[in-house]
Amino acid sequence: MSTITPHAPAPTGDDPHGNTLSIIRQALDRLKFGAVHLTVHEGRLVQIEVTEKTRLTG
Repeated sequence: MSTITPHAPAPTGDDPHGNTLSIIRQALDRLKFGAVHLTVHEGRLVQIEVTEKTRLTG
């Protein structure tokens, strides 16, 4: 499992959540099987966890 914690400051301009959405999009693009878990504290996204599963054929 890997954890991505957004450290970059919020971008200025028309899309204040653009950086966060970009991080989530990148996590989804890299993932074949697994889950992306978002942790929210008091209405603010504080952590993104990516759990990847490897499927083995027998």
